[in-house]
Amino acid sequence: MTRVVQFEIAADEPERAIAFYSSVFGWRFERWDGPIEYWLITTNSPESLGITGGLVRRRGPMLAPENTIGVDEIDEAVNRVQTCGGKILRPKAAIDGIGWIAYCQDTEGNSFSVMQADPSA
Repeated sequence: MTRVVQFEIAADEPERAIAFYSSVFGWRFERWDGPIEYWLITTNSPESLGITGGLVRRRGPMLAPENTIGVDEIDEAVNRVQTCGGKILRPKAAIDGIGWIAYCQDTEGNSFSVMQADPSA
């Protein structure tokens, strides 16, 4: 079976996107020493599960898959999204037997969702 091994975020202003994702989720960014502007994203500690990603300066229309980001407290995550300049596209809603999900937009216009596991939802 295949699995997601990396995600990529396109940004008009990479520094703004880095500030947003660092503040909302605590992700770490490291500039890649390659031929294009690219930052490697670390989303977890080495001993925890998760995937890493990349951030690239947008060079034209780019469609991207929507990424779902697991959070411990969805209400806190939604508040941080708004405080850091993002938008809530669809407010928190229950997914029966799974948890809570809210659809958001970052400072670069990319959509993503945040989800809190909660089987009692």
